[in-house]
Amino acid sequence: MPMRTSYDAVVVGGGHNGLVAAAYLARAGRSVLVLERSPATGGAAVSARPFAGVDARLSRYSYLVSLLPDRIVRDLGLDFAVRRRTVSSYTPVGDGGLLIGGGRTRESFAALTGGDREYTAWREFHAMTGRLAARVFPTLTEPLPRRAELRALVDDERAWRALFEEPVGVAVEEWFSHDVVRGVVLTDALIGTFADAHDPGLAQNRCFLYHVVGGGTGEWNVPVGGMGALTDALATAARRAGAEILTRHEVTHVHPEGPGAEVGYRTEDGEGTVAARHVLVNAAPRELAALLGEEPPPAAEGSQFKVNMVLRRLPRLRDGSVDPRAAFSGTFHVSEGYGQLAAAYREAAAGSLPSAPPSEIYCHTLTDPSILGPDLAAEGYQTLTLFGLHTPARLFADDPERTRDELLAATLAELDRHLAEPLADCLATDARGEPCVEARTPLDLDRELRLPGGHIFHRDLAFPYADEATGRWGVATRHPSVLLCGAGAVRGGGVSGIPGHNAAMSVLGH
Repeated sequence: MPMRTSYDAVVVGGGHNGLVAAAYLARAGRSVLVLERSPATGGAAVSARPFAGVDARLSRYSYLVSLLPDRIVRDLGLDFAVRRRTVSSYTPVGDGGLLIGGGRTRESFAALTGGDREYTAWREFHAMTGRLAARVFPTLTEPLPRRAELRALVDDERAWRALFEEPVGVAVEEWFSHDVVRGVVLTDALIGTFADAHDPGLAQNRCFLYHVVGGGTGEWNVPVGGMGALTDALATAARRAGAEILTRHEVTHVHPEGPGAEVGYRTEDGEGTVAARHVLVNAAPRELAALLGEEPPPAAEGSQFKVNMVLRRLPRLRDGSVDPRAAFSGTFHVSEGYGQLAAAYREAAAGSLPSAPPSEIYCHTLTDPSILGPDLAAEGYQTLTLFGLHTPARLFADDPERTRDELLAATLAELDRHLAEPLADCLATDARGEPCVEARTPLDLDRELRLPGGHIFHRDLAFPYADEATGRWGVATRHPSVLLCGAGAVRGGGVSGIPGHNAAMSVLGH
């Protein structure tokens, strides 16, 4: 039970954004209570040992870091670090492939495309998005700019048109000619987002924007110690600052009352209430509506397939010119050519699993082996994380388990097409002799994490500028004492801490 009956701020949910908000507010001298329904903090940014008898601590849900600002790490004094990957990506094509990074980018482009044109376009396109990232990323932890203000700050009409006004597919086709190169670029627009390259609603543009602005560079880095290392550091920082964190406390209602609110909760021992001047909700807008007793927002739908694996060794590739350690240390693209992505979208939109499921894979342990126990590390074990695209929640509604198993088999079969040996021959086994493979669909994420329809961003992302409903920091609700501090806020999504920071700034009157 809480130590007090009232607090300056009650944070609903102990995921990474809630912990960021709690740490900032407690450091500012506010009394803060965090209520988390699970046995431990972390939300989707946790590490776990999912395979019995296998000493591998995997980032079970979210797994890479791009959007976490250095200023949050510094401000909160976090004992946390990330590492850069030496290879950006590898895309197998027949008996060859496209390797980006590792000192072989230009050579690899030339071998695939027959010249320097695509390589030159690649460099120019990423220079453009890099300049945009350097201008946009610092605004994410400042009060929301107006659209015209952000446009003036970007100061590049071609970049603005490509990312903010026209479907991103227009830019991809304008800049690049080769199907594989186009596909590699487009994948950043489709992470957890079910959309076509030319969707007029621009959901794919907003996803692309958040994937290329992180850190002002767009780099995606490996969390040392796994994603749980971040949330453990955040919980330590919040407690050190004076925040009270209670797990196994499920919030049941939020009742705005006058200038504050009443927060109800239940535990194994009973129910209770606590008063707060502000309630910061680190949960999806759907969950907030339920707590307030209000009509839910329009339904959200996730579109991803997450597979965690432990291997005894990395598999050999059909492309003998590339070391598997290079291919899997970056993003390994499977069936993600531009045409393949379009075909997968059409099939899924028509209600069928993609016949060639697109996915991307990376190996955490090649960059950070610390998540393995000493014996596994010495024996050369590795982890693989697979993220599948164009698998909306609706596809699993009728028969979730059968559909999940069917998709897993088809996805791994697509990977096997590019290997010189079956992946199954490389998989580790757990204490029961079962292969170390764990698959999660959008419906699993809804059940386990209360992500609406498995939507990893809580709802479709928004452009990072203000409109009439966003408020100064993009965290406002229609109740002055209740704020969003999770991924459903404007400038939410990803493992960033940004909405937690921004909700705290709003409470503090900045």
